[in-house]
Amino acid sequence: MLASLKRGAGQSATAVKLLKAAGELMIERDTIDISLSELAKRSGINAALVKYHFGNKNGLLLALLTRDARSQIAKLDHLMRQPISPTEKLKLHVAGVINAYDRYPYLNRLIHLLLYESSREAADEVGNLFVKPVFAFQRKLLRDGVASGEFRDVDPVLFFTSLMGACARLFDGCEVMSRALGIGGVTDDVRRRYVQHMTELICGGILQPARSRKGSRTAKRRPASATRSTGRKA
Repeated sequence: MLASLKRGAGQSATAVKLLKAAGELMIERDTIDISLSELAKRSGINAALVKYHFGNKNGLLLALLTRDARSQIAKLDHLMRQPISPTEKLKLHVAGVINAYDRYPYLNRLIHLLLYESSREAADEVGNLFVKPVFAFQRKLLRDGVASGEFRDVDPVLFFTSLMGACARLFDGCEVMSRALGIGGVTDDVRRRYVQHMTELICGGILQPARSRKGSRTAKRRPASATRSTGRKA
């Protein structure tokens, strides 16, 4: 049912307009708690059409996540195919995650709502749409980095939890930081500084020391004959 709703939503100009209005309201108000009446006013579309296109409000939220997740997963697929080192891919990935949360600051809250406060079917859809593809990308990136001698061997689940949680927190915790620490909103300057900070933090924890990387590459290039014992005759 949810899959059919998503396909229908992708083909309907009215549904697209409703999703656009929902995303704009969430960004403007820094909340995912928007009413159907607010949505109708912003979009100029009767609130009853939400049920027609999406089944209910949770169906609308899932369709919004689907729209946003697809664009981000496509970027990951493109990044993985690039002829650059795992280290460069890692740096671009960190920046990409932060930029995605900057563009869709409601994304993490939306994921958590659908995972923990919606139906089992919706939770499964979220896992298939976003969590599993991102995790699969990161696991392959980590394996490639270890194979090339650039990365330490780290647990991909812990890596996923650390990176995604830290990147999302800047946008989820704006109100907390503003009230408790006197820090303002996430400006372009703050976003750029956070990209640099997280890149240095993640790379500092995962990259092999330069000497170890050099030794690993040397070992791979060393011919088999050079590794044999050369004992002298008595």
